[in-house]
Amino acid sequence: MTTRYGYLGPEGTFTQMALLAWSQSHDGEHVPFGSVDSALDALRRSEIDAAMVPIENSVEGGVSATLDALASGDPLVVIGEVNVPITFVLAARAGMPRADVRAVGTHSHAWAQVRGWMDANLPGAAYVPTLSTAAAAAGLAGGVDQAYDAAVCAPVAASNHGLEVLASDIGDRAGAVTRFVLVSRPGTLPERTGADKTTVMLFQRHNRAGGLLELLEQFAVRGINMTRLESRPTKGSLGSYCFSIDFEGHVLDERVGEALMGLKRVCAEVRFLGSYPREDGAAVEVAPLTSDADFAGARDWLRSLRGT
Repeated sequence: MTTRYGYLGPEGTFTQMALLAWSQSHDGEHVPFGSVDSALDALRRSEIDAAMVPIENSVEGGVSATLDALASGDPLVVIGEVNVPITFVLAARAGMPRADVRAVGTHSHAWAQVRGWMDANLPGAAYVPTLSTAAAAAGLAGGVDQAYDAAVCAPVAASNHGLEVLASDIGDRAGAVTRFVLVSRPGTLPERTGADKTTVMLFQRHNRAGGLLELLEQFAVRGINMTRLESRPTKGSLGSYCFSIDFEGHVLDERVGEALMGLKRVCAEVRFLGSYPREDGAAVEVAPLTSDADFAGARDWLRSLRGT
C-alpha cells in the first residue's frame, strides 16, 4: 500500500522541498494542503499517513501555526526532521519592471526574512499576506487582477509558474535555515540512535513564582540539554501559557524517562510529541553520572534498600 505524505502546499513550497529530501529514502504519494492545520487534521482523520510541516526558523523562531496545532487536538508525534536552507527571490509576471512593483505577496515568515531588503530596494511596496510562498507565486501567475505585483518565493516556485526573477538571494540573513518535522499518528517509536531529539509540550498547574524553574530543573538535574524553549498561549485566558521544548535524547534513555516522570509529577499535562533522530546525526553528549548505567545502578540500590 502506498504511503501518503501531506505537506504545506502548493507545489514549490519549502515544505515540499523538505518532503522531497525525506522521500529520497521513503517512497510515497505527496498530497498538498493549503495550511498546516488542514494537513494535520487530514492526518488525524487517517486520510494521509504522515505530514511534513515547518516548526522552526533560524531567523523567526518557532512556527506558531504548527506549535499550536500540535498542542491541541488528538495527539500526534514527530518521527523525523529535515533542515532546509532558505533562499528567496523576488518574482513577477514577464515584463514587470522592478521599479513598478507597488505590492508584494508572500507568507508572513518569508516577509519577516526579507524586510531589510525590501526597505532598501522597494521602500514603498506594501506587504500582502498569502498562505505560503508558493501560493504567492501561483496566485501571481494565475490572476490578472491580483492584489500584488510581485511575489517573494523559492526559486523553484518562480520557475514552476513561469515567473521572471527580478532579484535573487534577497534574504536579510545569509545561511537562514528552516526546520521541518514529519508528523504521524502515535504508534511505533523511531529507534534510538544515540543522536536523538525529543519534543514535548508542558502545561503548568498554576502560574506562580518559580513555576518555570521547577520545570527546567527536571532537565538540568539529569544533564539534559534543551535545544529549543518557547512559550505559547493556551488560548484559555490572558496570561496563560504552555511551553514547547525540544531536548537532546530519546524517551528510551534512562535520564529522559526520569525527566518525563518528574515533569508528569509537577505539570498539569505533559504532551509527548515524539523522539526521533536528529537530521545532522550529531551524537548526544551524555554528562558525567547521567548515563543509563548510572540511573540503573541507583535504581538497583533503592530496590536493595526496599528488599525488592
